[in-house]
Amino acid sequence: MAVKESLPETVTEDSPPEPGTGRAMVGEDSPPEYQPKPKAGPHDLLINILGTSFSITAGENPEYLDEVLAQYRIAVANTQGISGMKDPLKVAILTGFLLCDEINKLKLQFEEDQANTEAQWADEEQERNHITQNLITRLDQAIDELHSSDARTV
Repeated sequence: MAVKESLPETVTEDSPPEPGTGRAMVGEDSPPEYQPKPKAGPHDLLINILGTSFSITAGENPEYLDEVLAQYRIAVANTQGISGMKDPLKVAILTGFLLCDEINKLKLQFEEDQANTEAQWADEEQERNHITQNLITRLDQAIDELHSSDARTV
């Protein structure tokens, strides 16, 4: 998910530039990067968590972004509950660390499951090959017997 921090929520078409940012007003005469985004394009998400509020623009659908934010809120609450930490920066860092740990464990589990599945497929393929060889052998024997019986009747 590509994410870009966007202008603060308080900036509107009529707002003056933010002091010290060098950003022009958002309006018809603004450069393209400051033009309002079309509805079909990237979506803005207001993140208000741990005493900090900012907006990001991401190329995902709004429902997905809301779901990810809700999951992060739960992760933050869980981190606060198990650690007892109150400092927002420490909570955010520890939450990120714990989420990375979870991702790595899921990745390892996926790789293990994939290896087991591939091994199972290999075993099943070996069994299918064995059955196929047995069928071919029996068919060859049956054909040979037919040829032998035809030769005796002539």
